[in-house]
Amino acid sequence: MLENWIEYSTEVLEAKKANKAIVALESTIISHGMPYPQNVETAKEVEEIIRKNGAIPATIAIINGKIKIGLSDDELEFLAQSKDVEKASRRDLPFLLAQKKNGATTVAATMICAQLAGIEVFVTGGIGGVHREAETTMDISADLQELAQTNVAVVCAGAKSILDIGLTLEYLETHGVPVVGFETDLLPAFYTRTSPFSVNYRVDTAKEVADMIRTKWEIGLNGGVVIANPIPEADALEEAFITNVIATALEEAKENNISGKKVTPFLLGKVKELTEGKSLIANIALVKHNAEVGSKIAVNLQK
Repeated sequence: MLENWIEYSTEVLEAKKANKAIVALESTIISHGMPYPQNVETAKEVEEIIRKNGAIPATIAIINGKIKIGLSDDELEFLAQSKDVEKASRRDLPFLLAQKKNGATTVAATMICAQLAGIEVFVTGGIGGVHREAETTMDISADLQELAQTNVAVVCAGAKSILDIGLTLEYLETHGVPVVGFETDLLPAFYTRTSPFSVNYRVDTAKEVADMIRTKWEIGLNGGVVIANPIPEADALEEAFITNVIATALEEAKENNISGKKVTPFLLGKVKELTEGKSLIANIALVKHNAEVGSKIAVNLQK
């Protein structure tokens, strides 16, 4: 029985009853993506931005073997500081739930939980993708497969620039996942507003995005939509600068034999160190901007 596994916060439950727009948020960004206290501060600020734009935030996590849809301040604080929180993707959910453990949900796991809870829009920083040298390592994020099959629209600042963006787009194309640029023709690459790659379609309003998402699902085309929303200009990093930094970080990961789910947290930590903290400021700015755009899309979708 599904209801044995899911617990809603009072705020989310009331929003569901009142038929209000709800926006899902992941928790890996809190537990594994940012240092304390910026992680918990950002989580609360992002929730507030969603409320200001007419929707209700639902931060998702696994706590004591329950899928929590919407978290209390104490639970956010726990995720931000505890060392006893696993990084949870699709494959990890059954084990963590059955063993009554704690897990911070990745993009893939958040999409699954959002769909179980009937939430259609999810805001994150950047999606996972095909890692560089994946042709030999086969290191491909479960996020992409989830986008292929789960009916949740994901608002992000494009794919993380530590990935092979070209191959990530190829994978999404194979699985029929539309990559939509919000007010942009080029795919943003997380810290930068542009990359050498084009999006499939450009849209300029939240209503246009909502219309497209609703159409996709009404005609029975399962799977998500990537809404790529560039980082605000004032907070973007220089493309050449970040490319060099990432090359250095990747080299170090290889030297230290870091692989699998440890790669992303290692690289993001390294990038933060090499950019002297500028990447963390950029990360916070882009998540907030995504929350603003995502809540407007959710409100239009609810109409």
